[in-house]
Amino acid sequence: MAVIEAHRLGKVVRSGDGVLTILHEISFAVAAGEAVAIVGASGSGKSTLLGLIAGLDTPTAGTVVLAGQDLATLSEDQRAALRGRLLGFVFQSFQLLPSLTALENVMLPMELSGRTDAHGLAEAMLRRVGLGERLGHYPKYLSGGEQQRVALARAFAVRPTLLLADEPTGNLDAATGGEIIDLMFAMNAEAGTTLVLVTHDEALAGRCGRVLRLTAGCLLDD
Repeated sequence: MAVIEAHRLGKVVRSGDGVLTILHEISFAVAAGEAVAIVGASGSGKSTLLGLIAGLDTPTAGTVVLAGQDLATLSEDQRAALRGRLLGFVFQSFQLLPSLTALENVMLPMELSGRTDAHGLAEAMLRRVGLGERLGHYPKYLSGGEQQRVALARAFAVRPTLLLADEPTGNLDAATGGEIIDLMFAMNAEAGTTLVLVTHDEALAGRCGRVLRLTAGCLLDD
């Protein structure tokens, strides 16, 4: 079964006196267990497409079906519940809460979804990413690479069906970024998670099984 089905997706926004087309008639499907890269230049619509897939934004045309659920038929609360159940996220900017420790940041999504084993799972995932000695550290005391490891632990701790990664090495130097990507692909393989990765890095995209190429909001090839 397809984890993601996008049917003729479009996104248009008003800009000044005119209309700006961000995405135009995007259609594709992603099967369970696939690793798919979305590539394109800055401004090509990659992150907007990721937001539509996640139900964080709504299209002006077309539909997204996520694990059999048409997102257009769900309320905002229902979409949030679906995200909490199915999705893990890794962002360029880490998106850690500064007032929470590494352990608390990883525990938070599980606690919000009502899991009672959040502490043990979070600790195990942080040990998996090499941060067993950093459980009580706040983000400001962690390097960029360590913060992204916390983000990976948080994403995989919820045992997601689908991992969405948006330029996950964008704020890291090449060596650190390479380590993070190796870790992400290793954890993804261990968990059997479906991966959709937004990147402008062709070498990174080449590690995925498929590449979706966006140019000016249009899907060039698959």
